Amino acid sequence: IECAQAGEGGSQEACHLPRNKRYEALDQKGITLWMTGLSGSGKSTIARALEEELVLKYGKHVQQLDGDNVRTGLNRDLGFSQADRAESVRRVGEMACLFNNGGTITLVTLVSPYRADRDEAR
Repeated sequence: IECAQAGEGGSQEACHLPRNKRYEALDQKGITLWMTGLSGSGKSTIARALEEELVLKYGKHVQQLDGDNVRTGLNRDLGFSQADRAESVRRVGEMACLFNNGGTITLVTLVSPYRADRDEAR
C-alpha cells in the first residue's frame, strides 16, 4: 500500500514516523558497528558480549547480523565467490540501514574481505 502523501513513485519517507521522534521515544539512535575479520577470529563472540551489555545493563535495542545467521535465511542462495560475498555485504548493509532507521543498534559480524564492498555498504 502506497502512502497518499508520497504521490506516485515518490519517497515513502513522508509516511513514516520521523527519525528524530522515533529516536527520542526510544532514547537512542540507530547505528551500525561493522566488525570484519577472518573466520573464527572472535567477531561474533565480541558482538554477543557487547549485545548482552547494551541490552541488559543499558536497556538498549540491539540486533546482531552475523554471517552464520544471515547465511541460513537472507543469504541462503549465496556461496563464497567474490560476487556472492559482495552481494552478501550489500544485503546485510541494506538490512542494517533498515534497523538503523528504526532506531536499533546493529552489530554486523561478517568476514567481508573486500574493502570496496564494505565502502559501498556505508
